[in-house]
Amino acid sequence: MRKKHHHKKKPSFIKKWSAKLHLWFGLSVGLIVFIVSLSGTMYVFKDEIQNILRKNVIYVDAETISPKPLPIEVLKKKITLELNEKFPVTSVEIPFDKNKSYEFLYYEKDKKAWNYFDEVKINKLVYVNPYNGEILGVYNEKYDVFPILKSIHWSLLLKTDWGKYVVGIPVVLFIIMLITGIILWWPKNKKVRQGRLSFDWKNVKTWKRKNYDLHNVLGFYVSFIALLLSLTGIYFSYPWVKSAFNLAFSGSSELPKEKEIKSPDSFLVKNPAVFDLAALEVRKKYPAYSSFRIPLNGKNKKGKELKNIPVTVYGEEGRFAIRSQLVFDKNSGKLLLNKSHDQLNNAEQYAHANYDIHTGSYFGVFGKIIWFIAGLICTSLPITGFLIWLGKKKKKGIRIS
Repeated sequence: MRKKHHHKKKPSFIKKWSAKLHLWFGLSVGLIVFIVSLSGTMYVFKDEIQNILRKNVIYVDAETISPKPLPIEVLKKKITLELNEKFPVTSVEIPFDKNKSYEFLYYEKDKKAWNYFDEVKINKLVYVNPYNGEILGVYNEKYDVFPILKSIHWSLLLKTDWGKYVVGIPVVLFIIMLITGIILWWPKNKKVRQGRLSFDWKNVKTWKRKNYDLHNVLGFYVSFIALLLSLTGIYFSYPWVKSAFNLAFSGSSELPKEKEIKSPDSFLVKNPAVFDLAALEVRKKYPAYSSFRIPLNGKNKKGKELKNIPVTVYGEEGRFAIRSQLVFDKNSGKLLLNKSHDQLNNAEQYAHANYDIHTGSYFGVFGKIIWFIAGLICTSLPITGFLIWLGKKKKKGIRIS
């Protein structure tokens, strides 16, 4: 009698093309995925690490605390004279905690530059005791490890405007790789599926098989978080992604545009205490919030002149999701607009929360731990995937079973 030969069924059209796309995209953008994943993973605990390393400058000496801090303009002039920078002070972040120092920022960009180090002319953070004006610490953020990691993650140290697309395209391909990876992993047989959810290395001796399982099992578990990380990442890169999110959350592809606010005090002589008047009003309106930021150079992030003083108030330390906006007349300090977080529509609230979701801070310390582990696994996938391809290339015809 002839022995029956059981031939394996040929893969379906979907699985066949999923395998090809997974391989082609993996080989083409694997290195960039590795770099972006590693830099993002190393950035996750930035706030916690900096709070430990800078504890002595973040908190002021208890003996120096007085009922009323020095005027913001006085502190600004003191810093300007002592540091003697050629650029003006950009902004100040003021904590509601009286035990903490003010953070004055110098930030200037060169629009013509093509890389991070040339684009950022200055990024200097100055911690100041608001009660006596003592400069507690000066940090050149331009050369600090975390801003550099952020630039690598965001644009591979290229100019922000177009470097984000250099990263964004591989991330889009990575999303396709994640989807095709799930398709390739998912078997029709339930028993086989259960076997792919864990490592069974009792009788496995070869490193190739273990490497295959690492890519297969860990890749499946991380794929859903990785999809969330990727989508929230390209939200910053592509306007069409942001429009899709806006449409999903609020039924419109565009966020509500802020109308220009005209003030009857716009022709008055500037009150030297205008920033302090704004700060006092912010403390009254949002006493339970964490901190607020006031621009001091009269310009927005894009370098355009501000017609008023927009103040951003942050609800929680280390997070940006809960955020309210107040606008003051730049001469009199009169409150012109108070738009709280609760007044924002769903798309606006999500726009504020996207960064926190991307970094894991939205879900607290537990979220950051999960995101960190997920980032490590994402970093490993291009390596384990490449080793699988390399092993198959060297030994054609031998299948891992």
